[in-house]
Amino acid sequence: MSAGRPITEVAVGVLVRPDGQFLLTTRPEGKVYAGYWEFPGGKVEAGETVEQALARELREELGIEIGAALPWKVEMFDYPHALVRLNFCKVFDWSGDFQMLEGQQMAWADLPVQVRPVLPGTVPVLNWFAEERGHAGPTHLD
Repeated sequence: MSAGRPITEVAVGVLVRPDGQFLLTTRPEGKVYAGYWEFPGGKVEAGETVEQALARELREELGIEIGAALPWKVEMFDYPHALVRLNFCKVFDWSGDFQMLEGQQMAWADLPVQVRPVLPGTVPVLNWFAEERGHAGPTHLD
């Protein structure tokens, strides 16, 4: 990791349905890595907790209201454009109809993930899911 680079705090939602499938969305046009699949979320603003930021981001991006955001894992990721601390939270409860308010796509996925390309910061999460479920690593996403 590059010394002296500011760390951007990011809240990431891992929405999991009762059947175990999880939500992936694409990065909107105009953003770095546009079209790459990722777990939804965004930057934590000043004065917000990770959970508050996640609720706001999912409201702004997907038009849903979430219930409890359960902190799960934290991963540092050094992208060329930013050094980010990804705060992954599992979410099992939400309400409202999904609306792609930033023109992104969405897909309910399972292992192995079929959508491509996947954002590099998403790969560790797929490995964690594989470990939890006793699968071999799903992340050879060439």
